[in-house]
Amino acid sequence: MQSVGQARVLTGVIIWFTIALIAGATGIISLLTPPAPQVILFGLVIVLLLLFWKSPCFRTWNLKTKIKLLLGVHLTRFVGFYFLYLYSVNRLPYDFAVLGGWGDIIIAAGALFIILFVPINGRAGWLNCFVWNTIGLLDILFVVSTATRLAMADPGSMSELLKLPLSLLPTFLVPIIIFTHVVIFVRLWKSYQVVYKHI
Repeated sequence: MQSVGQARVLTGVIIWFTIALIAGATGIISLLTPPAPQVILFGLVIVLLLLFWKSPCFRTWNLKTKIKLLLGVHLTRFVGFYFLYLYSVNRLPYDFAVLGGWGDIIIAAGALFIILFVPINGRAGWLNCFVWNTIGLLDILFVVSTATRLAMADPGSMSELLKLPLSLLPTFLVPIIIFTHVVIFVRLWKSYQVVYKHI
């Protein structure tokens, strides 16, 4: 059952990624103006949450797969280094590229550290994962809100986010990042009573 769920999730992700890639490559995304990219981003988050709520197969896979696999999604946040490069050549503004970029890099490094060195089982693992997940969610919401603020004030300043490869952020990667944060919180909540039952 788990393998079937995994195959379905993987198929869905591949199809979604292909659509997002085509939309970026054909320039469709670059035609959007604020707040359309933000509406698409949060609309996709809502779709994922509805699937989690309504689809037993999708929900089961997210609740049963190794939590470090969900953490692995956040290694993509090393894209922050690319943000810093784009700032250095005046293609992204400071508030987004530097502040958001370093935030993403730190969160990605934290995810890598937990994956490689921190056991998830037990109270220490639970607490480490909770702290990382809380900071990580706040960071991505800060990045999204900063991008929205800057785009609303000057759409041209954030035009790089509407062209490949960064057009995949609002149309694919960021919705998954936000969703996995929610799933990790759900899993931490479900394990709370087990981990701390003797307190």
